[in-house]
Amino acid sequence: MADNDLKLDEFGPSEGPMDFGGELEEKTATDLAPVFDVPVSISAVLGRASMSVAQLLQLNSGSVLELDRKVGEAIDIYVNNRLVARGEVVIVDERLGVTMTEIIKDGDSQA
Repeated sequence: MADNDLKLDEFGPSEGPMDFGGELEEKTATDLAPVFDVPVSISAVLGRASMSVAQLLQLNSGSVLELDRKVGEAIDIYVNNRLVARGEVVIVDERLGVTMTEIIKDGDSQA
């Protein structure tokens, strides 16, 4: 480590790069307005399967693909490839949807 490199524990609780010089004001939804139009990718993953290319090429209409989940088990919901929630599949107006049943806290995912 060079002489000018600092370790994280060298900063006290109120000093260093994250010190904003006072109390943080409470944020509201309107404070997020600049990011409302940022596109995100959302995926609801029913399950996963692994197979060889030869097995993949043998699939055709009507083939059954066995997934690593059981019937009734929660599905994973990803936002920009990051697990953020788990949920259940629902039917809304003859279309499939997802109801979130659990929000995954940062670092709490075991995917």
